[in-house]
Amino acid sequence: MADQQDQGRVTGIGGVFFLANKDNESLARWYEAHLGIALQSWGGSVLEWKNDEAEDGGATVWNVAARDSDWFAPSQARFMINYRVDDLQALLAKLTAAEVQILEGPQYHENGVFAWILDPEGNKIELWEPKIWDEKNRR
Repeated sequence: MADQQDQGRVTGIGGVFFLANKDNESLARWYEAHLGIALQSWGGSVLEWKNDEAEDGGATVWNVAARDSDWFAPSQARFMINYRVDDLQALLAKLTAAEVQILEGPQYHENGVFAWILDPEGNKIELWEPKIWDEKNRR
């Protein structure tokens, strides 16, 4: 049983919601076509972390960037979504073939492999293939 001090706190991300600058339906279809986010009849998607087979067991990172950070550049958005992916190399090959703008990556870090792309509205997206930092995964 949880201690009362452990109650009344955030335990995860329940959803990601953002406004389209133009046509929300075509932007949602772009995410479905290029990132494999399966849209449901109501127009959104439910991503279930229990289906994620990554080595890290399914973590979600939360961070507030400094006001003068260039982390999200060249996007003008005040947010960036990091999507967990199962095979970054394969996804980058698909995105390249579809002429999606790849800004950077792949980059290998202690918690996985990263790449950054832009969606059609200029929002920077971080793609992350979680990996345990061991001899097998270091490049």
